[in-house]
Amino acid sequence: MSASFERPVRIRFSHCDPAGIVFFPQYLVMTNALVEDWFNEGLSIDYAHMISQRRVGLPIVKLDCEFSRPSQMGETITLTLNVAAIGRRSISIDIVGHCSGETRFRAKQVLVTTSLERGTSIDIPADIASALAKFAPQPDSTEAHRS
Repeated sequence: MSASFERPVRIRFSHCDPAGIVFFPQYLVMTNALVEDWFNEGLSIDYAHMISQRRVGLPIVKLDCEFSRPSQMGETITLTLNVAAIGRRSISIDIVGHCSGETRFRAKQVLVTTSLERGTSIDIPADIASALAKFAPQPDSTEAHRS
């Protein structure tokens, strides 16, 4: 099994709608912060430097979300990031938000490395590809035995 990256997030008043639950776009703000933390802490790649100095972007090009249960102000949810696939120019990630043993939401995202100067996709830079290796999905052991 590959390594995962986790971060607890306290649900704040600013995350919630008038019904008192997390307003769904706020989950995307949380997942974006999680990816930034993952780069800084999990991959040891300075995210701010990557964007502002190296001019390498990482936009979401595909997104699929599923909302299972509402989260309320005052709760702490844990966000868990796993890498589903690493391509030449893209990273597919799965993020699960859970609290007290319940899944609150799931997000599947495809991120593409991009030149912020040209606005086009680029190969994942070598240092980032190397850092991603410890999070790369491992082959299923049952499939390995079939080969």
